[in-house]
Amino acid sequence: MLFDYGEFLKGIDREAYHEGEWQWEEDGYTVTRTYTYSAPGCHDSCGVLMYTKDGKLERVEGDPLDPCANGRLCMRCLNLAEGVNYADRPKYPLRRAGERGENKWERITWEEALDEIADWIHENLDEAGFGRESIFVNHGTGRNISSWVPFLGGACLGTPNIGAIGFSGYSCYLPRTCGTAAGIGDFPIVDASEGHADRYANPEWERPDVVVVWGCEPLRSNADGYLGHWLNVCMQMGTEFISIDPQLTWWGARAAYWLPLCPATDLALALAWLNVITAEDLIDHEFVDCWCAYYDELKEHVAQFTPDWAAEICQVPAEDIAAAARFYAGAERGAIQWGLAFDTQVDSIQLCQTVSNLMSVCGNIDKPGTNILVRNGFEINPGYATAQLYCDPDTFAKKLTVDLVHPGCVQFIGMADCDAVNRAFETGEPYPIKMFWSQGSNGIACSATAAPRVHKMLQNVEFCVVADPYLTPTAVAYADIFLPLKTTAERDSMRVWWTPLRAMKAVSEWYEAKSDEELIVALGNKLNPELFQKRWPTLEALLQDYLDVGFNLYDPETGKSYKSAGRSKAGMVEVEDVHTDFWKKHHADGECSFDALVRKGGYEYDDFCATYRKYEKGLLRADGLPGFATPTGRIELVPYATFGAWGIPPLAEHVESLSAKRWLTDPEFKKEYPFICINGSRSYEFFHSENRQQATMREFHPMPLVKVSPQTAEEYGLAEGEWIWIENTEGRCRQKVTIDPTLNPRYIHAEHGWWFPEQEPAFPHLYGAFECNINNLTASYETGHGGIGNPLKSIVCKIYKCTDDVDEPTPGEVVTKLGGFRSDYVAGQPFAWTTDNTTREGGRF
Repeated sequence: MLFDYGEFLKGIDREAYHEGEWQWEEDGYTVTRTYTYSAPGCHDSCGVLMYTKDGKLERVEGDPLDPCANGRLCMRCLNLAEGVNYADRPKYPLRRAGERGENKWERITWEEALDEIADWIHENLDEAGFGRESIFVNHGTGRNISSWVPFLGGACLGTPNIGAIGFSGYSCYLPRTCGTAAGIGDFPIVDASEGHADRYANPEWERPDVVVVWGCEPLRSNADGYLGHWLNVCMQMGTEFISIDPQLTWWGARAAYWLPLCPATDLALALAWLNVITAEDLIDHEFVDCWCAYYDELKEHVAQFTPDWAAEICQVPAEDIAAAARFYAGAERGAIQWGLAFDTQVDSIQLCQTVSNLMSVCGNIDKPGTNILVRNGFEINPGYATAQLYCDPDTFAKKLTVDLVHPGCVQFIGMADCDAVNRAFETGEPYPIKMFWSQGSNGIACSATAAPRVHKMLQNVEFCVVADPYLTPTAVAYADIFLPLKTTAERDSMRVWWTPLRAMKAVSEWYEAKSDEELIVALGNKLNPELFQKRWPTLEALLQDYLDVGFNLYDPETGKSYKSAGRSKAGMVEVEDVHTDFWKKHHADGECSFDALVRKGGYEYDDFCATYRKYEKGLLRADGLPGFATPTGRIELVPYATFGAWGIPPLAEHVESLSAKRWLTDPEFKKEYPFICINGSRSYEFFHSENRQQATMREFHPMPLVKVSPQTAEEYGLAEGEWIWIENTEGRCRQKVTIDPTLNPRYIHAEHGWWFPEQEPAFPHLYGAFECNINNLTASYETGHGGIGNPLKSIVCKIYKCTDDVDEPTPGEVVTKLGGFRSDYVAGQPFAWTTDNTTREGGRF
C-alpha cells in the first residue's frame, strides 16, 4: 500500500500535541515547540518538542505537527539531552595554565577573557605592525555557524581570512554550488515537496519517477539541509531508485540499478551517461531548445566517452552504465541526489557541472518531482559576503587566495584558500599567521587533511582562542583561551537554508556558556564598539538585524542600502534596497521579529522555493526577465564564460589524482599499497566528530570501524573486531575490522572524526585523536581545477594486523613528540614523492 500523507495528517491527535501553542505544561514538564540545529547537530533543523524540568532539558521528541520532519527524528536528536547535560562539559571561560597540550587550565571571567583577547590583538598586531589579516578564523561544518562565524571574523576581528583549517580544495559542498552556479546559475535539489508547507498534499507537487542517489547515504547523513526520510517517503509513494556508490547502501539494496563504480571515477560515468543520452536522442528537446545553450558542443564533446570507455575506468559493465542512463533519461520526472563524494575528487568542479548537465538535457530542472532550484528563504543571505562588508578594504585585499599556491587559478570563493592558509602558517608568506581563532570546529580530529602536518602548524601559532561547547582535542592541543559555547538547547537563534525560515528557542541554560550570537555581540562591543554599540549592542538587536537586512548595511538616516561588493572584492556597493523579503512581508503587521516567529510555531515558508518553472516567470534573473542567472540567460551546458573567468576548462574530462596515477602506472607501488580506501563514512550515531562523549551513542558504536571484504579478511587472516593498521606514504592509523560481504575486495572503507573523551586528554594521547585518524593518511596541496576538490575519499593504502609484541611509538607519540610521520616535505608545498604520470598501463585490478 502506498503512503498517503492525508491519512497521516488525519491520524495526528492535534489536541494532544497542543496545536497552535508553542509552549505548555505537561505532567510536571515545560514543553517547548521549537527547532533544533547545532551544536551538536547535523545540517538539518527538525521540529522538536523539548521537555524541561527546573530549567534542565530532560528529553526530546519529534513534533508531528512540524511540516519539515513530520515528527521523525534521528537517534542523535532523540539523545540530545545526554549531550547537553554531559558532566564534563566546560562551564566557564578558561585560560591555559601550563604548556600547550598539558590540559592545565584556570577559570577566568568573560570580562577577563575578552580583555586578554583584545589586549593581545592590540599589542601583538595593531602596535607591532601586523595587520588583522594575520588572524585566521576557523569554523566547522555548514550549519548556522557558517553564517555567524564569517560575520564574526569580518565585523569583530577585522580579518578576511576565514575558512576551514587544512581543508584542501574546499572539499565539502562548495564544489557543487560552484559547479551548478557556472552552468545553471542556481542550486538544484531533489523535489520531495520540501518547498511546500502542505508538503506531499500540495496539488502542484508530483513525486519523482526515478531518483539517482549518487555518492551519498541520505538516511545516515541527512546532509546539505536535506532529510533522507523525504526520499524514503517518495519510495513509499512509488519512486524508483538508481544507486551509484562503491558500496551497497540501503538505497542500493532497493534500487532498480546499483552501479558500484570505483571511487573517484564518477566523472567518467557521468560523461558516459551523457554519451548515451545524447547519442540515443533521449533528451527533452523542448527544454533544451528553449532554455539551454551549447548543446551541440556538448554532444560533440561527449561522443568520445562511450560506456565501453567508462567501463574500464569505473569497473562497471558497459551495459549496466547504458541501461541505467536510459532508465534515468526515460523517466518523465527524474532527479539526482548527490553527496560529499562529488566534492572529494580532483575533477570535482567539472563533475558537478557535468551532472547538472544530466539534469538539464533531460529537462529535469525546476519541474515538480525533478531537481528544483532553491535559494535561501526570504533572501536572507548572511555569511561570507557580509563578513567582507565590514572588513577594511585594504586588509581584505591581502586575503589569502588560491593563486598564491596554485598559479593560474582565480579566487572565486568567499573563504580564504585552505592551502594558501597552510602556506602562510608554514612559511610566513606572504605574511605570518599570528593568531588562530577556532569556533565550533575540531579540525585535527575531523576535517583537516594531513592532520599531523596541521598539528605542527598550529603548535607554532603565537595565540589561539577556541570557542566550543566541549573541550576537544583541538582545544587541549592549542588553546590559550577557551570560551564555552551553548548548545542548541540554550541558544536563541535562527536558521535559513532554503526554506522554511526557522527559529531555535532556548529552553535551558548552561552556567556561563554563551551562544555564538552572544559571543559575537560581546566580542564586537569589545573590539569594534563604534560599529556594535550603534547597530548590534544586544542579542535582540543582532537577531532583528538578521531578519531585517541579513547583516547588510541600511542607513535609516539617509535611506541608503549597501551590500558587499562581492566575493572577490572588498567594500560595498549601493543597491536599491537590502531589506529582506521577510521584513517586506511583516514589518507593517509587527510580525517581523524573533519572538513573533517563535510564537507562530517557529517556522515560516517563503514563496520562492515553492514556485515551479521560475525560469519562465522571471524569478531567477536580476533584470526580471525569463531565463536563468547565467551570462546567456540560458543553462550553459558548456560554461565558456564563467569557467573561462575562473580559469577552468569548460569541457570536462576525467582525470586521476596523483596517487591514483602512480598506482595505475607503477606496479611496485600498487603491490605495496594494493587497496583503495574510501574515507569518511557517515553513521547514525555521530555527526562528524560530535557526540563521541555520549554513552548511548558509544554503546551503539563504541569504536572506529574499517570495512573489509570477506576475501580480504581471509587473505590477511582477519577476524571481526580485530584491530588493523591502515598505512600509506603519508602516515598510518588503526581501526577495528568489520566484514562487509558486498564490498569489492580491492576497497576498504574507513571512518573519520574519531576521538575518545574517556581517554587521557594531555599530550601525547590527546583523547586518542591521532590513533584512529584516517587523515593521518591524506595529503594537502593537491586540488583540481580552480583549486577545487581534494581526493580525500580515494586514498591508496595497505593494511596489516596490529600486534602487541611490537614496541613502537603510538601515532599520538609520533605526531606530538617525533614531529609527524614525515619530515621530507618543503614547507608550503606537497610531499615530494608525488609524480605526474599520465599514462594508463593495464586495468585497475
